[in-house]
Amino acid sequence: MIDFSTAWASVADVDGWMTAGQARALYDASASAPEGGTIVEIGSFQGRSTIILASAAPEGVTVTAIDPHAGNDRGPQEIEGYADDAESDHARFNANLQRAGVADRVRHLRMFSDEALGEVAEIDVLYIDGAHRYGPALADIRQWGAKVRPGGTMLIHDSFSSIGVTGAIGRELLWSQRWRYVGRSRSLAIYRADTDVSSWKNAGRQLAQVPWFAKNVVLKVLISAKILRGREWPY
Repeated sequence: MIDFSTAWASVADVDGWMTAGQARALYDASASAPEGGTIVEIGSFQGRSTIILASAAPEGVTVTAIDPHAGNDRGPQEIEGYADDAESDHARFNANLQRAGVADRVRHLRMFSDEALGEVAEIDVLYIDGAHRYGPALADIRQWGAKVRPGGTMLIHDSFSSIGVTGAIGRELLWSQRWRYVGRSRSLAIYRADTDVSSWKNAGRQLAQVPWFAKNVVLKVLISAKILRGREWPY
């Protein structure tokens, strides 16, 4: 394991959308994986979160990063049309992992998440930061979440920030009796696979995030309309 301060410093120049608090949540979740366990990341971009997960993973834990590097869903308002950037993203991903000293800890599957379902059996820690549209986000939460072992952790980026991801959470997790909402670091929501979840209490804790979600939607509209200039895309 690499200590958090070193891991965080190693991603200072890696492109991506992840705060120090979110990195800490990923680091702690990864560090909690049991011996011989499995960590899966959906959506790696250029390796910012991958490096954090791999840095914290205990010896013998498999870290699988799934990203097609196809030029789709690269970031805010970059849904498609970035095919020319795909190879660059892939090359930078590999170079960044090498530079951070974690390349040998990561198994990269260069494919879309639905194509990779058969490559992993059970999961201890799942991080979802793939396509943010409702359909793909729902599929990732539902299909990959089903592979998480009891007591495992699922972290979802752009929760209560992206309309598509928030809609998928509302559909699949709001009233879930399996997934307990633990909390969030900005848009990174943390869920635990429990056997005894109070659906009403769980739903209430998630619905309490609606005002923050509404604020993020308004900010995105104002930024997109260029009314707010120089303001960072909320994540």
